[in-house]
Amino acid sequence: MPSEVTGNMLKAGAAMLGFHLDREGGTFSLPPLPYDYNKNEPAIDGETMRLHHDRHHASYVQKFKAAASKGGAWTKKPLHEILASLPSVPESVRAAVRTNAGGHANHTMFWQIMGGDGGKPTGELAVAIARDFGSFENLQTAFNNAGASHTGSGWVFVTVDGDGKLGLTTKPNQDTPLMDGERVLFGNDVWEHAYYLKYNDRRADYLRAWWSVLDWDKIAERYEAAKRGALTV
Repeated sequence: MPSEVTGNMLKAGAAMLGFHLDREGGTFSLPPLPYDYNKNEPAIDGETMRLHHDRHHASYVQKFKAAASKGGAWTKKPLHEILASLPSVPESVRAAVRTNAGGHANHTMFWQIMGGDGGKPTGELAVAIARDFGSFENLQTAFNNAGASHTGSGWVFVTVDGDGKLGLTTKPNQDTPLMDGERVLFGNDVWEHAYYLKYNDRRADYLRAWWSVLDWDKIAERYEAAKRGALTV
């Protein structure tokens, strides 16, 4: 593994601890990718990961930071609170904040929950999935169908509340359930930049392959954090 990536992994552990972004750890900073670009192959190719993180996510952070440079009380809030209170953001920058803060939060979550070996969830999370979706297979089918049928760019999310109840939703563009005061357990990016180099227009194939790189230990940690009220992005 390249030394640059090793350094990224070490920094990522601190930046992502607690599943939130504090002001030093990243409200206006790009979190490092917590694994090598090639870690998610063959489901997601390394070049897509590099472009997605280093270009697309970085662009959202830069534009979010530019909007915040104009100042205002809203810039002092953590990322999830900014997204939950968009009406308090000045109208002159609100659209930019919606898109770019949303993109920042969505991608920060996205990197966290990948890099694993797929498989199935276990423990309390597996019980919650069976309770709220009938079975893990039912969740996969519903999730994949939601992503494949989503018109245009956007995301598919599994949400979680403080009682551990799960839900399934899609959002357009870089919108996020955080804007509704909800929390995201995990989600998949169905913008073309997330899959087009490898899959072209075969979004359904990408959605099916993506399950093979999920890190269920990390997702289970997010589930427990949500029940403690500690999950932010």
